[in-house]
Amino acid sequence: MSKKKILITWPLPEAAMARARASYDVIAHGDNPRITIDELLETAKSVDALLITLNEKCRKDVIDRMPDNIKCISTYSIGFDHIDLDACKARGIKVGNAPHGVTVATAEIAMLLLLGSARRASEGEKMIRTRSWPGWQPLQLVGQRLDGKKLGIYGFGKIGQALAQRARGFDMDIHYYDIYRAKPEVEAKYNATYHDSLDSLLKVSQFFSINAPSTPETRYFFNKATIEKLPQGAIVVNTARGDLVKDDDMIAALKSGRLAYAGLDVFAGEPKINEGYYDLPNTFLFPHLGSAAIEARNQMGFESLDNIDAFFAGKDMPFKLA
Repeated sequence: MSKKKILITWPLPEAAMARARASYDVIAHGDNPRITIDELLETAKSVDALLITLNEKCRKDVIDRMPDNIKCISTYSIGFDHIDLDACKARGIKVGNAPHGVTVATAEIAMLLLLGSARRASEGEKMIRTRSWPGWQPLQLVGQRLDGKKLGIYGFGKIGQALAQRARGFDMDIHYYDIYRAKPEVEAKYNATYHDSLDSLLKVSQFFSINAPSTPETRYFFNKATIEKLPQGAIVVNTARGDLVKDDDMIAALKSGRLAYAGLDVFAGEPKINEGYYDLPNTFLFPHLGSAAIEARNQMGFESLDNIDAFFAGKDMPFKLA
């Protein structure tokens, strides 16, 4: 019996690629140059399923052009704002994601951004690399400790809770807001205080971590009005999605000192980010490293393939979105 044929739009870790090749006839696109939407649609005519990444923007116009033979799309990401799920449903296309592999790795990056922002790590490294360090001084790059500080977590899902666990190790005081309140035993586990509104959370958040998905309700929620509700000199980190932040408002607050620091791993329009960030000294910036740990990337590949395996077996995808 011949193998089903799948398109993998981006090179994945070898463990994931080996599993894919063992089960399927794989067409794997290289990363230089990245696959275009037209190339994806043309290749899709000759395969049975697609394993895509967040780089492939499958909006409604793309899904409407998808060949009829494609009834399965699995995305190598926890986020799915790059796929129009309603358009997929209308075409009878099953969609799944890879939600669990990213949890620990992304929480670690959020913790790194919190610590790096509090202790002005990027400024210190720049001083070393530019050979401008004059030697130790009592007031040189003085930041602040994390212990005893209130950390507000906006979005208390798997990643938000994993961050809470790590922040507790630094003796931070955990506060959170989510549209769904966690169970009492979860709150007790992290000694977490629930807030019934975002405004309530903002008022106490000396540190504020964005861990919510990108939805019409959350998009650009972090703006001038939101910033004004935070304590003076708050530190903000974002490992969720760049379009949750209104960049011009964030940059203005960092320039004025209304916000002390920002640690950012994601950006609207990445890799082309708002020019205003580049020259801001009080930023700690990463190139979307949240899931960039081999353990996470392997698991993401396995979960993406689990969806495809289930689809071809006539079962529900384990990580079904549509």
